[in-house]
Amino acid sequence: MNKFAYPQPKGVAPGNGYSHVVTGPGQWVAIAGQVALDADGKFVGEGDAEAQTRQVFANLDAALKAAGATWDNVVKLNYYLTDMAGLPALRTVRDEYVDTTRPPASTAVQVVALFRPEALIEIEAYAVI
Repeated sequence: MNKFAYPQPKGVAPGNGYSHVVTGPGQWVAIAGQVALDADGKFVGEGDAEAQTRQVFANLDAALKAAGATWDNVVKLNYYLTDMAGLPALRTVRDEYVDTTRPPASTAVQVVALFRPEALIEIEAYAVI
């Protein structure tokens, strides 16, 4: 059972695939920005936004589990992309993880570069358990 509330702010257009506001009680979990590195530190999906996004979400999933959390606990996702053309692939993969009827709050930002030139996406997450 989800213990969070998703109020729609008056005067703000509804979000497309995200919530503007998520509130609720619990323990705060902050997950550092994840990139497409596998468990051995090897880069996954060079030049492929969807492959990188799949690895990033797998990393986020592992981090949530390490904190004793699930995707139902995620209240905020921040996306950093080097090219917004990767946003449709990101949304496709994201929708495999989050409840699309009550999606977390989120922010998507295009950046000039990430920590390695082959990195196309980085995602950080915040959860409350």
